[in-house]
Amino acid sequence: MTGSGSSFKVGMLSPISWRTPPRGYGPWELFVSLLTEGLVERGIDVTLFATKDSITNATLSGVVAQGYSENEHQDAKVGEALHLAALFERAAEFDIIHNSFDFLPLCFSRLVTPPMVTTIHGFSSEKIVPVYQKYDSTSHYVAISAADRHPSLNYAATIHHGIEMDAFEVGTGTRDYLLFFGRIHPDKGTHEAIMAAREAHLPLIIAGIVQDRDYFEQQVLPHIDGNQVKFVGAVSREDKGALLAGARALLHLINFDEPFGYSVVEAMACGTPVVATRRGSMAELIIAGENGLFVEDNGRVPIPEKNQFDPARVRASVEQRYAHTRMIDEYITLYEKIISGEIKP
Repeated sequence: MTGSGSSFKVGMLSPISWRTPPRGYGPWELFVSLLTEGLVERGIDVTLFATKDSITNATLSGVVAQGYSENEHQDAKVGEALHLAALFERAAEFDIIHNSFDFLPLCFSRLVTPPMVTTIHGFSSEKIVPVYQKYDSTSHYVAISAADRHPSLNYAATIHHGIEMDAFEVGTGTRDYLLFFGRIHPDKGTHEAIMAAREAHLPLIIAGIVQDRDYFEQQVLPHIDGNQVKFVGAVSREDKGALLAGARALLHLINFDEPFGYSVVEAMACGTPVVATRRGSMAELIIAGENGLFVEDNGRVPIPEKNQFDPARVRASVEQRYAHTRMIDEYITLYEKIISGEIKP
């Protein structure tokens, strides 16, 4: 094996909650897929550790038939244990391991020779931070936004996610509805989007998986009437673009510090502005007045007029900054520096 140029070998570890790439929801799996396919296109030897039904041009190594979120008969813990073992038992085959699985693989990182890059997709709780702290001195962490860098950790880089820009087209429709696109959960502000749409006297379409059933039944379902508020559930990757492109605005009224926001960038790629709460990475993604608006200090949610934003300009604001090709370039550069020893933990 060699550690120079683009002739290195990557062991790519994906989560197994969903297929890679996901059929619909699955942001971590989407990231892994975009990066993996981009690396393969550049001629890099990648082995993707993911579910057996994953689709890739890399060499696929799978021990779990389907994602545990897609097959209720699978035990998540057992599947994850077998999945991690599959990678670490083959670790010597690779020049570098890329972990997108969260904190658990760090516990095995000192038992193998190749360096490990861990993309941290946010912190589900402060309770998991001690694991990252323990392996800080021997690992290479990547933040997905400046806002999500934990003050107690050292980072090799901050690399924003990218999307396949060609998969999204600028909408040319009437833009006569507002859109909520994401997990149905208090963190994501579904109820707040309903209230904002009602105040603006505009219909709202809600799309996404129900992650918090009690919240959905108590705070969302009573407002769904199929007219003013319509719920369409999970949307396929193929249908996502049209839904985003037809909206007056994406309402992203989050109640947590979001590490990134795929739907935010995807909406902008469709020429659709985003109205968001100024939390987490939103100030890195949104340029107020150019591709979106922030909730005002008084709590009022500003709703754009139909022609307030130029769709072409909204698209241009993200076309270069968040293209997946830029993301791939940055990861290749990082791999090369780590393998050569230029960047040390």
